[in-house]
Amino acid sequence: MTIDGRAVLSLAGFHVLNPATELVMAEAPDCTAKQLDEAVASARRAAPGWAGLSLQKRQAYVKQIGETISANVEELAQLLTQEQGKPLNDARGEVQRAAFWCSEIAKLEIPVLTLADSDTELVRVYRVPLGVVGGIVPWNFPLALAMWKVAPALLTGNTMVLKPSPYTPLTTLKLGEMLRDVLPAGVLNVISGTDALGPLMSAHPGIDKISFTGSTQTGRKVMASAAVNLKRLTLELGGNDAAIVLPDVDIEELAPILFWAAFRNNAQFCLAIKRLYIHEDIYDRLTQALIRLANETRVGPGSEESVQLGPVQNRLQFERLKDLLEDTRRNGYRILVGGQLSARKGYFFPVTLIDNPPETARVVQEEAFGPILPLLKFSDIDDVIQRANNSEYGLGGSVWGRDEDQAMRIARQLKTGTVWVNEIHTIVPNKPLAGHKQSGVGVENGEEGLLEYTVPQTVSLKRATQRVLPAPP
Repeated sequence: MTIDGRAVLSLAGFHVLNPATELVMAEAPDCTAKQLDEAVASARRAAPGWAGLSLQKRQAYVKQIGETISANVEELAQLLTQEQGKPLNDARGEVQRAAFWCSEIAKLEIPVLTLADSDTELVRVYRVPLGVVGGIVPWNFPLALAMWKVAPALLTGNTMVLKPSPYTPLTTLKLGEMLRDVLPAGVLNVISGTDALGPLMSAHPGIDKISFTGSTQTGRKVMASAAVNLKRLTLELGGNDAAIVLPDVDIEELAPILFWAAFRNNAQFCLAIKRLYIHEDIYDRLTQALIRLANETRVGPGSEESVQLGPVQNRLQFERLKDLLEDTRRNGYRILVGGQLSARKGYFFPVTLIDNPPETARVVQEEAFGPILPLLKFSDIDDVIQRANNSEYGLGGSVWGRDEDQAMRIARQLKTGTVWVNEIHTIVPNKPLAGHKQSGVGVENGEEGLLEYTVPQTVSLKRATQRVLPAPP
């Protein structure tokens, strides 16, 4: 681990498995409560000096984090594939995106709002740092999502304690090691631990804000635990994103876009298409195109060339997908492709398409977070909007059709934080991302996401009503 700029071991450790082999590939340090206290204390000591730097100096540091990542793409990507399972090319892409995120966030400015500037008063609203931020990162994109937190937190003058998922701690720990000589001691502390460590962080009185990405169920627990000292929160939680496909689309052009929007990273991301609503006029043709793509997709260890999808990341998620598949069979829903698990080692799950199950089906109502997708038929626009909105989640959605006016009208009626029209997953640092309903609290990315790591400070000056005039020459 990295605490106060130094390498720190722990008396206890936990196993990290390679999901492609189910074998132990490493042992990671299990941070104790005392070591967490030390990490928080280090961050608090470093906070005044870090906040006291000019914005330009902090921008330069954040840019340097990105440069450090860029200089070590291959080493980080190899490690990421081993612990996360994703194909090596995808791992390289994630590492490069993490570097890009830092370089782009480093260009952002912190606004100062002037409300009044007259002979009698000056009123300005400044944005000041919160203090110490605790970052809790999931296992699906461990490095990229870590930088979604690190870059804005540090840029705005906060220091940080960062905890990766116990399933994927190694790449983040390695980056912490690489940054020991880049950042001042205490500015970024990187710790690791089992599931017991997260609640210690969310309840820790020395942490002023928690930025958490993960499931809605865990997000509720984080919110309850953080109430102990009214911590600020950013919670990017689950999604059950609906895509609505209108009958005038070009099926051959659109099919691969929809397929990979659903199954990239093994569908292990909150913004993946998880319910695909297809107009009845094109349902059969688009379904056949998706089946062909599923049959052509190569699933295997991420370290092998030409593999497009690796294993599901961990056994818990693998068993959950198996349970959804068994529920699908038990209820007699038709499986169009996939659904057959191999006997080989590793958490490999085939791309599976379900043919028009009812809205009440678990595979429709729940967030699968894996490569099992219901295809749903519709004929009426108002009906499909209602069905798409009938979810406790509200993270993202998409609409596809050549009639842009119609597509936009539908998009504006979806109750989600992000809606894409004839594109998807154009996620960039300057676009805010927010979850509606139970998909999250707060905002990530863009200026709005940046300001989540600050608190407003209004400063009012009453100017002297009489000003001393200069003496005549």
